[in-house]
Amino acid sequence: MSVQNIDAPRTPARTKGSNLEKWGWIYMRVSGVLLIVLIFGHLFVNLMIGDGISAIDFAFVAGKLANPFWQWWDVAMLWLAFIHGSNGMRTIVNDYVLNKAVQKTLVWVIWIVAALMILLGTLVVFTFDPCLGVTETSTLWDACVAEGAVG
Repeated sequence: MSVQNIDAPRTPARTKGSNLEKWGWIYMRVSGVLLIVLIFGHLFVNLMIGDGISAIDFAFVAGKLANPFWQWWDVAMLWLAFIHGSNGMRTIVNDYVLNKAVQKTLVWVIWIVAALMILLGTLVVFTFDPCLGVTETSTLWDACVAEGAVG
């Protein structure tokens, strides 16, 4: 029987370079607090102010996405949520997938999918045009004509 030496608790695993796990841990705590503020602010404005949930329709969303404040609010929520979730998935993969090649592949897939979703979501928020494809039979026709977006 062989005796294996175990490092004392709190012994640093590495002493050189940046500690990405530490920064990932810090990011999860900070982004979690920010996400709570962003999500509850989002829910409060959408559900409690004005007519509540009955007021949420395409025009309500279009109006919010026309305002730069709400664009940046939604983009911050999108970025923080996707990076937070992806970092959590990365941690789960690192904890439970034992094969290093599979582990590395899964982590790459997680980050690529997150990056694509962040890119697409950001493009939607900043390029959203409620008048795109509006026809004379649409309920938005009058508003888009008055704005000069169609005609």
